[in-house]
Amino acid sequence: MAATTAPAGGNAILSPVHLSFAPRLPYLSTRPHASAMTILPRLNVRALNLHRYLPRRSFFPVAAAVRQDTTVWSPAPLSLVEGAAQSLFNVSVDLSDCPDVATSFTRPGQYLQLRVPTVPKPVFLAIASSPSSRGEMEFLVKSVPGTTAEALCGLRQGDLVELSMVMGKGYDIDQISPPEEFPTVLLFASGAGISPIRSLIEWGFGADKRSDVRLYYGTSNLEQMAYQDKFKGWESSGIKIVPVLSEPDDNWNGERGYVQDAFGRDKRISDPQSTGAVLCGPKEMTEAIVSLLTGEGVSSDKILDNL
Repeated sequence: MAATTAPAGGNAILSPVHLSFAPRLPYLSTRPHASAMTILPRLNVRALNLHRYLPRRSFFPVAAAVRQDTTVWSPAPLSLVEGAAQSLFNVSVDLSDCPDVATSFTRPGQYLQLRVPTVPKPVFLAIASSPSSRGEMEFLVKSVPGTTAEALCGLRQGDLVELSMVMGKGYDIDQISPPEEFPTVLLFASGAGISPIRSLIEWGFGADKRSDVRLYYGTSNLEQMAYQDKFKGWESSGIKIVPVLSEPDDNWNGERGYVQDAFGRDKRISDPQSTGAVLCGPKEMTEAIVSLLTGEGVSSDKILDNL
């Protein structure tokens, strides 16, 4: 996780300007591919139920089995690795042979561990796809030099990774339901923290049945803002998107600073008792937002995180 003074975080496990004009950016392309690993001699691929994927370029060392690790790991192939924004990658995993992993994902805001062949330490990743998407699982991964995340972003379609079962309580949307009793829902995300918020939006939480749903989404600049291609669809579902840039160029006419700054200038909470909120981002941002919301009279049990 990046320093909390920055709007763009690392890979999240938590936590009025229309951007249809945003240009296609040159960095939205797949990263150079990582080098292949040699298949281990005498590895019983069929016993591992991986034979359907042959030929594959990568397998996990047998030494991994002797680790003091009680996590149950499920091998699965990547179905997509592509650029999403500056230093951010869309990564999708095919869950066709991992039904237990798929069914363990029940709520937006949950996460899992993922590991790659070349790096022993797993990375925790919030799930960006909807729980209703059983065939694939999507992630928004921030490529940080020298980490498992960087190694993952260097892989390509067909390469094998390993997934743990899904973890975390996720967002308990029942706390801010039914929609007619909570017409105002405020969503807050910074950097890669947009991952579980996207999961929530695309899973559906009754945005079209609520009169005031706002997403405050902060990054340093437009080049670091993922999912711009989805904004139009999200807006059509009833969500007003408020992008917030801390380091914009001179042409930017939208909100400046951090998410908490933008919300502090634009609270507009008409009825605190019928207001809910969903958060994901660095500690400084989430603490400031909670303070602002509770200061306006919003009940703390209506402010959802996934810790």
